[in-house]
Amino acid sequence: MAAAATAQPALDGSGIDGSLFTSVTDFARDTKWLNTPMEVWTNLGLGVFAILMIAGWWTARRRGPRAMTVALAAPVAVLAAFAAAEVVKKLVAEVRPCRSMPHAYFVDTCPAPSDYAFPSGHATVAAATVAALFLLDRRLSAVAAVFAVLEGFSRVYVGAHYPHDVLGSAAVALPVALLVSSALSRWATPLVGSLSHGRLRPLLAAELVATTAPARQAASAGDPL
Repeated sequence: MAAAATAQPALDGSGIDGSLFTSVTDFARDTKWLNTPMEVWTNLGLGVFAILMIAGWWTARRRGPRAMTVALAAPVAVLAAFAAAEVVKKLVAEVRPCRSMPHAYFVDTCPAPSDYAFPSGHATVAAATVAALFLLDRRLSAVAAVFAVLEGFSRVYVGAHYPHDVLGSAAVALPVALLVSSALSRWATPLVGSLSHGRLRPLLAAELVATTAPARQAASAGDPL
């Protein structure tokens, strides 16, 4: 009896926005031709955010130590946000929709009872990437934001999370990623600048090609630094 009480989840999210959740999953039921693409995207789509961070690193090679530091800080910021989300997930212990609303339509399989819902880890990675790239290149951040919205929607579409799980992910990820990226850009820029003159130079810097002033302005149009 005591073990059952201990296993009881602390929060049933169906009372928060269960009706909105079922509206989305009903849409999934009515668009079964989209089920497989959305299920593939919801997991493999995280690779898009890795690609965007790699693109940020590549362009930062021509923009100096500070930009490179922010680029290198991006994956660290994402990992920090994910870790913070995992802590919140254990503290809140919200039961997954597949357990609290078993009669809804689900594309995704139901995870283990210990795999809680709030916040969404996938959506956390997406939102944290948006925040980390915002400090580096706002054009890349805008692209990441589009994919982050799609990622968040897909988590609800496949039945893995409630809408508030996705919104909660943004509430956790955005400030954590921004703080970590900002702190690292202040503390580690001198180290990156020093390393960029050694053996790691090909990874941290690129030879600048002389350009005209208009060309330089165009190249830095997306740089918030």
